[in-house]
Amino acid sequence: MNSSGKSRKIWVLSRIALLMVGVIWGSSLVVVKSAVGHIPPNTLIAIRFSLAFFALAIVFFPRLKLVKKSDLWRGAVMGACLSVAYWVQTVGVTLAMPGKSGFLSSIYCVLVPFVYWMIGGKKPELRHLAAALLCVTGIVLSSVTSEFSIVPGDALALLSGFFFAAHIAAVGRLSGGHDCILLTILQFGFCAVFSWTAAFLTEDVTLGLGTGATGSVLYLAFICTAVALLLQNVGQKYATPASSSILMSTESVFGILFSVLFLKETLSPRLILGFAFIFVSVLVSELPPEQLRKLLPRRSEKPRAEASVKRNFVA
Repeated sequence: MNSSGKSRKIWVLSRIALLMVGVIWGSSLVVVKSAVGHIPPNTLIAIRFSLAFFALAIVFFPRLKLVKKSDLWRGAVMGACLSVAYWVQTVGVTLAMPGKSGFLSSIYCVLVPFVYWMIGGKKPELRHLAAALLCVTGIVLSSVTSEFSIVPGDALALLSGFFFAAHIAAVGRLSGGHDCILLTILQFGFCAVFSWTAAFLTEDVTLGLGTGATGSVLYLAFICTAVALLLQNVGQKYATPASSSILMSTESVFGILFSVLFLKETLSPRLILGFAFIFVSVLVSELPPEQLRKLLPRRSEKPRAEASVKRNFVA
């Protein structure tokens, strides 16, 4: 296979990996909803990431011998973002429907350009500002009550979106030139340490899972954490932050689908309209303008000469 063919294969596989992240994460909130009835949030996250850490550490043990100081602090930053984001989202799921929580959390896609602006000084483009306006409209429609208030579960889901955006930005800025698998293992370990610390400080920690939670914890640890975040880190290495965000944002759509299928959640027309605004805001934020134009419905074909004049005039 020549270099161009190999590059194309890597391009395709990286996008498939990131799409699979969206599918897996979409299913995770339904599982979390049932698990938090048996295990406190920080303890659940701590067990989840501990198991994922040990699983990957065993499989990729030789890589741990190559760890450097620069890998450690990078893993700590990513782990801190993960720990906070998952804690806020997990608490939010206890107070809201999983599908709705997943959709509101997906605002991280719209927030990523603004987080990069904060840490890198690169101003968002006009389409990012338009996306933010669409996203706010969607949030108002889906979450703001008639008394102009927002319920705690929705507020926490929105807050978790900010920390997930911080995590994506951290991975994007810190993983370049470093072993992405090693960084994944390290961030899992640090996330587990931070979560265990918070659990012992704030919760009644018990390691007895019970039959009702064992399957959920194993699924969250090995599929939603070890596999999904490994796919995320590998996929992001070969994709732009914008592409990564848009593919992983399908989490919100799959979250609604799994919520309706397995938890029999019902969706009101206002809620669906709000979700539509949020999803369109993600598309506007993450897709390049030329790709957005391809998604718009085309008018009847014009003569080529006239179309060329129009394009030149608009430009």
